[in-house]
Amino acid sequence: MKILLIDNHALFREGVRHVLRQLPGGVDEILEAASFADALKLAGQHPDLNLVLLELKTPGSEGAVSVRLFRRHYPHIPVVVLSGEEDCRIINQAMGYGASGFVRKDSSAATLLDTLKLALSGNICVRPQLLREFATTTWNKDNRDGRRGPNANEYGLTVRQMDILKHLTAGLSNKEIGAAVNLAEGTVKAHVAAIYHALRVNNRMEAMQATRKLGLAEYGVKQELQGHTRDLMHA
Repeated sequence: MKILLIDNHALFREGVRHVLRQLPGGVDEILEAASFADALKLAGQHPDLNLVLLELKTPGSEGAVSVRLFRRHYPHIPVVVLSGEEDCRIINQAMGYGASGFVRKDSSAATLLDTLKLALSGNICVRPQLLREFATTTWNKDNRDGRRGPNANEYGLTVRQMDILKHLTAGLSNKEIGAAVNLAEGTVKAHVAAIYHALRVNNRMEAMQATRKLGLAEYGVKQELQGHTRDLMHA
C-alpha cells in the first residue's frame, strides 16, 4: 500500500507515519509533501497511490477547494482530510468536494485508523462529534429556508436527511440521490454517514431494517401529507 501525506509540519508527519504503519495489510511506502503543489507532482509520479491525507492549511492549498482540485486530477485516489479545521462549513465543503473522510488533528490514533480503513474500502467516515455539528448546521439552514423538520429529538435526523433516507431505502445510489435532491455526491455521503450514526447502523441494509423497525417510512409519508395539507390551506 502506498500513501501520500500532505502537511507542512515535519514533526506532525513523523507522528502520523507511525500511526499509518499500524494499518492492516501493511504500508509499503509513505510519501510526504510539505506543499500542495509538491503533492500534485508526487501524485503524478506515483499513479499507484492508494490513499491521500490532506491538511487543508498546507502552503499552496486553497482550503476545502483543494480536495476538488486534487480529485479533478486524480479521481481514483481517495482523499481523507486530516486537519485542525473546526469550522463545520469548511468540513461540509470538503465532503461536498469529494473527501472520503474528515479527521481533526486532536483525534486519537484509533479514530484515524478507523477512518482510513473505511476510506480504503470505498466508504466515507466522519467522527461522531463532527456528524452532530454537521447535522446541527444543516438543521439550522433548513429552518432559515423556512422548512419545518421532523422531531429531531426523536430520530436525530434533519429534514434533508429524512429526504435522503427515503431515497436511500428506495435503493438509489449516492450519485442518484444527489441528482434527486440537488446535492453534490460528497455532501450526500456526509448525510448518509450522519444517518448511519443517528440510527446506529453501519450500512444501507441495516439502515433499511432500522427504517422499517422504527416506522420512519410511514413517518416520512405522514410528514409529506401534512405538508401538502398546509400547502392547500394556504393556496
